[in-house]
Amino acid sequence: MDKLDWKPNRTSPLSLHIQIAQFIKDKIIHGEWPVGTKIPSQRKLADAFDVNRSTVVMALEELTADGFVEGNRGGGTTVAPYSWSQLTSNPPPDWTSYVRGGIQASNLNAVQEINEAEFRTDMIRLGTGELASDLLPGQQMRSILQSLSQKTIPLGYEEPKGNYMLRQQVAQYVKEYGITASPSSILIVSGALQALHLLSIGLLHRGSTVLLEKPSYLYSVPIFQSAGMRLTGLPMDEQGLQASLIPKYKKQFNGALLYTNPTFHNPTGIVMSPKRRDQLLEVCTAEGLPLIEDDVYRDLWIDTPPPQPLKAMNTTGSVLYVGSLSKTSSPGLRIGWVIGPEPVINRLADIKMQTDYESSALSQWAAAEWLSSGLYQEHIRFVREQLFLRRSIAMAALAKYVGTLGSWTTPSGGFYIWLRLPQAVQLHKLFETALREGIILNPGSLYAKDEQSFLRISYAYASLDDLDNGIARLASMIRRLL
Repeated sequence: MDKLDWKPNRTSPLSLHIQIAQFIKDKIIHGEWPVGTKIPSQRKLADAFDVNRSTVVMALEELTADGFVEGNRGGGTTVAPYSWSQLTSNPPPDWTSYVRGGIQASNLNAVQEINEAEFRTDMIRLGTGELASDLLPGQQMRSILQSLSQKTIPLGYEEPKGNYMLRQQVAQYVKEYGITASPSSILIVSGALQALHLLSIGLLHRGSTVLLEKPSYLYSVPIFQSAGMRLTGLPMDEQGLQASLIPKYKKQFNGALLYTNPTFHNPTGIVMSPKRRDQLLEVCTAEGLPLIEDDVYRDLWIDTPPPQPLKAMNTTGSVLYVGSLSKTSSPGLRIGWVIGPEPVINRLADIKMQTDYESSALSQWAAAEWLSSGLYQEHIRFVREQLFLRRSIAMAALAKYVGTLGSWTTPSGGFYIWLRLPQAVQLHKLFETALREGIILNPGSLYAKDEQSFLRISYAYASLDDLDNGIARLASMIRRLL
């Protein structure tokens, strides 16, 4: 449920609990909260309305007495089915049953809580997988937009595969990493998530099994699951996904495709070694197993450039390559790409035309100008310097405050530190405690159910002061829970 952008009027002659009751009643009467809608918890309502919890309790008791809400045995309060008998003889559709019956799976509860909390200005975001606003190229992007304003830009739809100039620039950009791709084998998408969605519904049938690393970012977003696919995780070691296990897992689970994030892996930060990359391609070629290479963090190296992409090492066209500007430049630009064999790209382009017709034309023109102007490389150098500084602050804070309570390795790039905690620490309690105390964490269980002793710590978003302060407070919470 979205945040409540309303507060009771403390100068009103009506008592606070009466105003709150009326606000909720209006939500119900106007159909914004239909029958079965779960009302936010008393604590959340009290925080949102800036009142004591007892005031919320009085409001809910009045609404219950009037038949508008009811308590559930499993806890919580929902809009009562008989509330509409007081308003009309023709009850509305049971939207709750429609919502539950939707094909697309809901986000995990913890992910929903994180998504809501990230828009609160009083939170320290220790898990957020994006660059801080002061690391985004605001001034440079203004220059790009000013430059575009002097040109005649078509405002109609672009080609099904995306703006041709942008595809040319992407082809030139990935050539630096050894990838040979013509514009006809490139599809522009609205970020890497859309790329994965198109791949899930465009290439696989329901019931297919996708092999991937465990843990993996894909477990935290139900893209393949909502399309009726199953995810089967393969273990990792310090060199990345254990490629030698692929034949066994492919046979046992009838794997149809392998997804991998080999460079600055989300959430562990691991970089797959060159030797392991060779082995992975060799095994997948022998098994006839196509790959999706998610390479959105490649440019964010701090110490040394990472090994070549799998796509650059592959000569059979069995690797589908996903890239994006969201992690390096602007998540709001919503520009990414898929590179692959033309029949695959044609298929994905056709499906994309059925869903959103085309990514924003203005964003595509801006991205093309961004890549062609040389400003992108200038920006990336700045980001690497800042990530080096932020990583240093995070490493020092972990050593100072967490110490022997946890273990971690220093990432060589990307955003993430994979922090192992004592098994005695219950992650869900730590997550909820931190949320109450103004810190957003990403528990490892989001990335694999059995990763109950890990946190994904990001040093890319929180300010330098918040990184130090947040990790200090995190360490204090861990000690309290122990």
